[in-house]
Amino acid sequence: MTDDTHTIRSGGLTATVKAQGAEMCSLRSDAGVEFVWQAEPAWPRHAPLLFPIVGRLANDELRHRGKTYRMTQHGFARDSRFRWAERGESRCELVLEDSEATRALYPFAFRLTATYAIDDAGLDLSLTIANTGSETLPASLGGHPAFNWPLQPGVSKESYALTFANAESSPVRRLDGGMLRAAAEATPVKGTALPLSDSLFVDDAIIFDRIESNSVRFAAGEGVSTGPSLKMSWRGFRELGVWSKPSGAPFLCIEPWRGHASPAGFDGEFSDKPGLMHIAPGADERLSFRIEVASS
Repeated sequence: MTDDTHTIRSGGLTATVKAQGAEMCSLRSDAGVEFVWQAEPAWPRHAPLLFPIVGRLANDELRHRGKTYRMTQHGFARDSRFRWAERGESRCELVLEDSEATRALYPFAFRLTATYAIDDAGLDLSLTIANTGSETLPASLGGHPAFNWPLQPGVSKESYALTFANAESSPVRRLDGGMLRAAAEATPVKGTALPLSDSLFVDDAIIFDRIESNSVRFAAGEGVSTGPSLKMSWRGFRELGVWSKPSGAPFLCIEPWRGHASPAGFDGEFSDKPGLMHIAPGADERLSFRIEVASS
């Protein structure tokens, strides 16, 4: 244990979390399978938390009551140091609160709490945003965990698929210059299955803004009888992003979101931005996701 990281354990699983960004940087089985992308040069992050925005704002500017604030893609939480509130054998909790530094970017009072809990089958992340101020808190929140793709050496990336709990027939959204395109597009999901390939991500993330499922399985399919796999399930999140780099980087991000990038052409008051939560003074919003893993 150091002040920078903390490792939690249960059964044959361990997870390591960093104070910087409250970011999970490892989820590993005793069988030697590392599920989390190890922040290699192709993308130097593991599983950042996205707050107080998901995606981009027009011109990276947040406007509130006649003032303009600089707010870059995905917000500042991923680059902020959280304080440890709890550090146990199978659970840890980290907290980020507004400060002079955050209010220079985002003029609102808040408390963001991230609680990690591990058991023999997987890892839970519970997120709570509390409005500690006297005005309504407009905010978005998202997870951005990256998983190794493939999960097993020697298996082709194209043998993997995402399998949703329900059929996903609604159109999906894509990005243009970081902004949400106005027109939706036909879903690449076939029934419940999304076959994976690098070419899916030529137009950046696939955004399910009318998601029917609350879970998805990431595993190799035909021709691979056994091998590591994982299932992600979520509560409170209303959108899902799936992303990788089309250059062939060996990771896949499965991202539960509450919010999304600004729609193309929107450049108004931040509180009017589509997709935001509006949290009343003294209230909070609680969201969570779970990652269940299998080594074979």
